[in-house]
Amino acid sequence: MTTRRSRPGPDLDFWEQRFASNTTPWDRGEANPQLARWLDSGDLGPCSVIVPGCGSGYEVAVLAKAGFAVTALDYAGAAIERTGERVALLDAEARARVNLVRADATAWMPDAAVDAVYEQTCLCALHPDLWVDYARQLWRWIRPQGRLFALFAQVPRAASAEGFVLGPPYHCDINAMRALFAHSLWEWPAPPYPRVSHPAGMAELAIVLRRRAQPS
Repeated sequence: MTTRRSRPGPDLDFWEQRFASNTTPWDRGEANPQLARWLDSGDLGPCSVIVPGCGSGYEVAVLAKAGFAVTALDYAGAAIERTGERVALLDAEARARVNLVRADATAWMPDAAVDAVYEQTCLCALHPDLWVDYARQLWRWIRPQGRLFALFAQVPRAASAEGFVLGPPYHCDINAMRALFAHSLWEWPAPPYPRVSHPAGMAELAIVLRRRAQPS
């Protein structure tokens, strides 16, 4: 009899306990400032968007108020509850634009491809063994020529030099990101990339990738 291998990295109980105990050091207490920059610049305008790993829902609320049709996705029921409470404070029109989904991002599929994905906390929360599956999902979720608005967590640790995989959050090294989101599938802008600081001491690289219509 074969034994099914457990999911690598943090399990559902880990995330439920973090939200239940309010042990969420990644939580800024507000939306990521890079989201406002993308909105103000016109790089990101009202469209259909998925926010995987929606957490406390700050970005979900901002996007819904700005006219986006938002799918807020999270593995943890406690996170969906938090997001739901924040969405409940919006006006009726904005609330109607939000779809709350509790699901595993590496397995769930939307009913139709979307224009954009706002990726801030999901990738760095997943063990790297799951990254290929997740990147494949993002390709499937986004329509051809749609865009991935990514904030890649920069949290290098000394033990990484010895081969240890530490997290969450897991360090999203730019070389690993370029391999994960291959040039044959995604159009990459030229560096340098905006670096967004985080109160917890880490940082994020803000990068917008465009999904190619067909592999090149």
